[in-house]
Amino acid sequence: MTRPYAEVIGDPIAHSKSPLIHNFWLKKLGIDAEYRATRVRADELADYFAHRRGDPAWLGCNVTIPHKVESLKHVFHYGPDVNQIGALNTVYKTGWEIVGKNTDHNGVCQALYEGGGVNHAKNAVLIGTGGAARAAMGEFIAFGVKHVSVICRSPEKGMQLLLDFDQRGSVVSFDQVAIALDDAACVVNATSLGMVGQPQMPQSVLDGIDMLPPKTFVFDMVYSPLETELLRAARARGLVVVDGLVMLLCQAASSFCDIFKPDQYPDPWDPELRALLVA
Repeated sequence: MTRPYAEVIGDPIAHSKSPLIHNFWLKKLGIDAEYRATRVRADELADYFAHRRGDPAWLGCNVTIPHKVESLKHVFHYGPDVNQIGALNTVYKTGWEIVGKNTDHNGVCQALYEGGGVNHAKNAVLIGTGGAARAAMGEFIAFGVKHVSVICRSPEKGMQLLLDFDQRGSVVSFDQVAIALDDAACVVNATSLGMVGQPQMPQSVLDGIDMLPPKTFVFDMVYSPLETELLRAARARGLVVVDGLVMLLCQAASSFCDIFKPDQYPDPWDPELRALLVA
């Protein structure tokens, strides 16, 4: 019998640390299965799910950039978390059907909690409009943030994001970041900007870090590299920073349970695992 497996899909995918994390927990918990990384291009997504649905060894997958929204079309059912966020990051099997879930919000919630100072904040800044940004927007609402400034390249997508969540806010271009950063309680990067192999965070944002109030914290979802230019600029100002491993590990632990259904919850704070991830 073929060994059970799960995987992470995206494009690009070579940077992903998900195989290291999930295989670490599989070994730690004594589960006979494996976890892979599979590159899936946008035009291959439908065929991917059609094939995997019929593979008895496939248990599910994690979904990353750029498929978190488009994958909604290929699952049989999804829960209220996905309905609210409008994107998924986890797909798992229930019998012959596949179900979608979003565990990104768990990671965002933990990051905001660790950063502190966002409860009922007057203004938060969100960079991006994709699936991860939608998870962040949902958590801003849960934390009672009054106003969200969305920094993005497409004004239409930024406005739609605010409308979808019925959130007060504004849409700001990368050329006008000073408007958004002037009184922000937190800044969240929910894009791949600054990731290995991707475009760098625009200099306008890095320069704008100097405008942030002293108690602002900065959270970057990028984890490769762990110390991004955005976080480096924030540290230089003496601001509180939260790196991408916080979100990665918290969302991974939740999705691991959905996919592999272990008897014991995996430990996202295992020092041995973190040492492997930062090596």
